[in-house]
Amino acid sequence: MTMAPLSGRRNALPLLSVGALLLVLFAALVASLAIGQVVLSPAEVLRGISGFESGTTESRIVVELRLPRVLAAVVGGGALALAGLLMQTLFRNPLADAWSLGLMAGGQFGAALVVVAGAVVGPAALELITGLAGLGIVAGSALGTLAVALAMAAMARRVHTVTLLVLGLMLGFLAQGMISVLLHFTNRTQSRLFSSWNDATFASVVWPDFATLLPPLLAGLALAVWLAKPLTALLLGETYAESLGVNVPRLRRLVLTATILLAAPVTAFCGPVAFVGLITPHLARGLTGSARIGALIPATVLLGALLALSADFVVHLPWSQHFLHLNAILAILGAPMVIALLLRSRSLRATGG
Repeated sequence: MTMAPLSGRRNALPLLSVGALLLVLFAALVASLAIGQVVLSPAEVLRGISGFESGTTESRIVVELRLPRVLAAVVGGGALALAGLLMQTLFRNPLADAWSLGLMAGGQFGAALVVVAGAVVGPAALELITGLAGLGIVAGSALGTLAVALAMAAMARRVHTVTLLVLGLMLGFLAQGMISVLLHFTNRTQSRLFSSWNDATFASVVWPDFATLLPPLLAGLALAVWLAKPLTALLLGETYAESLGVNVPRLRRLVLTATILLAAPVTAFCGPVAFVGLITPHLARGLTGSARIGALIPATVLLGALLALSADFVVHLPWSQHFLHLNAILAILGAPMVIALLLRSRSLRATGG
């Protein structure tokens, strides 16, 4: 008699969680648009967005400066969180995310390579040699991420899932070492240029960038939703998934493709944003009380957007000395959560053994 009501409440929890997250995210979005070096009232924010008073100070602050940054945080945070959920499901590892595949490190290496190339041959000569007009850190990061992605896709056909994770970590370490060597040949100004991108920021995204940023993210989201059912089966093991007719090697390649589509554009435009993909899936599982990927996807995307937007909000508070960096705030928020996760997993293993 009690099973049906309990089951109904359990099924309603993810929906209620998504509704609550939407409300909190909307409030955070309004606060991010209103508060900064210039504090605006909600009415001034609405007037700025409405467009009826275009050209006003409020319109310039809200529409031209803050809104692109806030939307980049929402879109980028959601994409990285979803990429983390896909990685943790594929590898069945609570500490897997886009960093584990070496994608972030590939983007860092590409950006460092462009900085060094610009220092050696000059920016104008670099554009002439490559044939890419306006080649910059964003393009270099995209190329570096793509190179690692192609390498991982090629290796995914030959190795086991766990081996692929180790290979991704090794590629990341290799890229980090090469970055240190590359930066040795730059001057202080060029090193600062790389460091400013490497600290990660959503403020670098401007309106024209969304035409390039959004299509791969939407494609990655659509692919993730399409793969939700086979990924849920994979949680119970590859043997169980194959017994249900899931082509595990094909699923692995498609998940890697979705991860690349979600993580690579955000890394290129915003820098290597840390911790969002690692911690958000765990928060989503705790909030929804569900392990089904279909139920976790909306909660994960919204929590990732909220986490990234909250960190960006702290960064852009009206500090008297504005030296805060996005990854620093995310590290302060994320590292304790990862430590708590590790301690909790350790205690579970101890009690189980």
